[in-house]
Amino acid sequence: MSFPGMTPPVGGGMGGMGGAGAGGPANMQGMSEQEQMMVKMMYAAMESCPIKTVISGTMGFGLGGVFGLFMASMSYDSTFTPQGKAIADLPWREQVRRGFKDMGSRSWSSAKNFGIVGALYSGTECCIEGLRAKNDLTNSVSAGCITGGILGAKAGPQAAAAGCVGFAAFSAAIDAYMRMPEKE
Repeated sequence: MSFPGMTPPVGGGMGGMGGAGAGGPANMQGMSEQEQMMVKMMYAAMESCPIKTVISGTMGFGLGGVFGLFMASMSYDSTFTPQGKAIADLPWREQVRRGFKDMGSRSWSSAKNFGIVGALYSGTECCIEGLRAKNDLTNSVSAGCITGGILGAKAGPQAAAAGCVGFAAFSAAIDAYMRMPEKE
C-alpha cells in the first residue's frame, strides 16, 4: 500500500527495521501487515520537514496561548498599578468584560508569536539537518542563529545580530541539555 508522494523509510522492508534509528520502531512483531505499513507511513511522515514545521507551529501556538492567558490574568492583580486602578473604579461586570477581552487578545497575540517562532525554528533546523545529513549540535545552533536573525531583522542589523547570538546560545543550551546521557 503506497500513497502518491510517499517514499518508503530507509532500509526498505522489514529487514531494515531492526532498530529505532533505521527509520522505524524496534519491534513490530505481532502486527498485521496493514498495521506495519501504517507505522512505517507515520514514521516517514514524522521525518518530513513540512510535517515537523506544522506540528511545531501548532504546538507553539497552543503553548503561547496558554502562556498569554496566564500572563494576562496576572496583569490586574493589584490596584497600585495604573491599569489596576483604572479597572477597580469600574462596575464589576465591566471589570470582568474588559479582563476577559484583554486576556483573549493577549493570549491570541502570544499564541501567534510562539507559533511563528516554533515553526520557523523547526523548519530551519530540519532543512539544515537535511542539507548536512547529520543530527548534531551544529544544526541547533545554526537554526537558532537564523531564526533569531530573522526575528530581529525588522529592528535593524544590530538587533538581527543580537537575536542571532541570543537564540543560538539558547538553542545550544537546550540541545546540549537534551543530548546529555541519562544517569540511572
